[in-house]
Amino acid sequence: MIRYLIGALILTFLAFLPFHLVRSPEGGKVKLIRVSPEDFQPVAGKHGGTLYFALSSDPKTLNPALAQETSSTAVIGDLFSGLTRLNLKTMEYEPDLALRWEVSQDGRVWTFYLRKDVRWSDGTPFTADDVVFTFNEVYYNESIPSSTGDILKVKGKKIKVEKIDDYTVRFTLPEPFAPFLGALTASILPKHKLQKHVREGTFNTAWNVNTDPKEIVGTGPWILEEYVKGQRVVYRPNPYYYRKDEFGNKLPYIKRKVGLIVGDPDTAILKFLNGEVDYVGLRPQDLRQMVGKENEGIKIYDLGSTPSTTFIVFNQNPNAKIPKYKLKWFQNRTFRVAISHAIDREGICNIVYEGFAKPLYGPITEANRPYYSEDLFPPYEYNLKKARTLLESIGFKDRDGDGILEDPEGHDLRFTLITNAGNKEREAIGNIVSADLKKIGVDVIFKPIDFNSLVSRLTSPPYEWEAVLIGLTGTLDPHFGRNVWHSSGVLHMWNPRQKKPATEWEAELDRLIDLGSSEMDPKKRVEIYRRAFRIIHREQPMIFIATPKEILAVKDKFGNLFPTVWGWYREEALFIK
Repeated sequence: MIRYLIGALILTFLAFLPFHLVRSPEGGKVKLIRVSPEDFQPVAGKHGGTLYFALSSDPKTLNPALAQETSSTAVIGDLFSGLTRLNLKTMEYEPDLALRWEVSQDGRVWTFYLRKDVRWSDGTPFTADDVVFTFNEVYYNESIPSSTGDILKVKGKKIKVEKIDDYTVRFTLPEPFAPFLGALTASILPKHKLQKHVREGTFNTAWNVNTDPKEIVGTGPWILEEYVKGQRVVYRPNPYYYRKDEFGNKLPYIKRKVGLIVGDPDTAILKFLNGEVDYVGLRPQDLRQMVGKENEGIKIYDLGSTPSTTFIVFNQNPNAKIPKYKLKWFQNRTFRVAISHAIDREGICNIVYEGFAKPLYGPITEANRPYYSEDLFPPYEYNLKKARTLLESIGFKDRDGDGILEDPEGHDLRFTLITNAGNKEREAIGNIVSADLKKIGVDVIFKPIDFNSLVSRLTSPPYEWEAVLIGLTGTLDPHFGRNVWHSSGVLHMWNPRQKKPATEWEAELDRLIDLGSSEMDPKKRVEIYRRAFRIIHREQPMIFIATPKEILAVKDKFGNLFPTVWGWYREEALFIK
């Protein structure tokens, strides 16, 4: 998903074990390595070499302020930096573009002192003007649909951002804001390149996929050298990147990166086994192809349950281009609960993920410690009889005997369920769900479509979709999912960008989400967000299905390889041995 989904508090991280063995579907054994973050100790690397990897699809935009999907952020994430960044070893925030900061006693005034050795990738000096421009003219610009703007507000109020001098910026908060340092991981943008687009009203089309890569200017470790649609993305090191290793050597060590655009996961696995890419995420069914591969220079990591969630959402937007009678169904909690009872989560985990997933009934997974607990979300049992009974309780009946229920007005209970084509797991889940719903008289037209087309339908008018099977990458700090949970959020999928909460439960959810952002006591904060998540579980606007384990296969050719479910630690220090 989006860059803002990587923020975190200084909280307990995942438990890690040495390694374990699992049987592949063919009866062989695959050694799965588990890593221990406390053992992450980068060593001096050497410069040179090319890293090859697979991208699942073309980006939708090259503008980080507009990116709302992983297809874009996977391409541009390494081009930019924030004032802070998350240390995946300590799980604490550390300076990035900032050198240090001071905070007032009341927690409302933060003064950031910026690095003086930073230049944009075109050689232009980085200053406080870029920071002030990024926040005041982009993220807080109501005419720019940036998800980042949602998480940079405290209870809906903007933070005052002002320049003190060329290398000092002051942030004045309306009240204490617990996830503030995490929010400042947001990409800082170049004023000298983008201000003209803001003032001319063309920012929303600036840095699109047809833009010359030379125009994309950042402060991150990499520069975009070439983008060929449907084929590849090529990177070279940013010659002005400011980070060095402990011995004074410039980073990154690797001199070239090539991302091959491979829409089909099966093809990505094949390219990995053929040596065309250096690492690849594995699905459980891919493990059968990895038996014995450790003898061929391949390491396979089990990183544990991911924060990722897979779910079904029904369109409850009164302004959406869908029939009003279907809107009435989707807005009915009993209807949604009935559908939830018809989802065979255990079966999906076993069949689709071959046991490498866990059933999910709420919006966070066990990777989200300390917010998650085993008893937080009581299961919605798989019970087709109960599901049908619930539908009949709100007036659905098979009045004409054709096997499909009709609503009280005589409309067949039929809707279209979309997902992104090429995602084998979601396509398999969609087929299972469709088959089970048919057993209780619900006719589902399951239709996989292009991912970027799907995102457009979800996030922009006329919101022409009925139901969607999709996922989110998850967040460590719940506030960085504010644009999903808050009724005003652009990713509040079932009814986005509400001027006023449409329901009482959404109003209470808004209140809790905002309250959690300003509560500085960690224990109280955890309980506030748990109350918010229980509302999501009760109302079922998102019918959560499963969360998979993250399994990573890597060619044994790298030094300083430190993977976690939240990303790679010190990725710029990766080198080819």
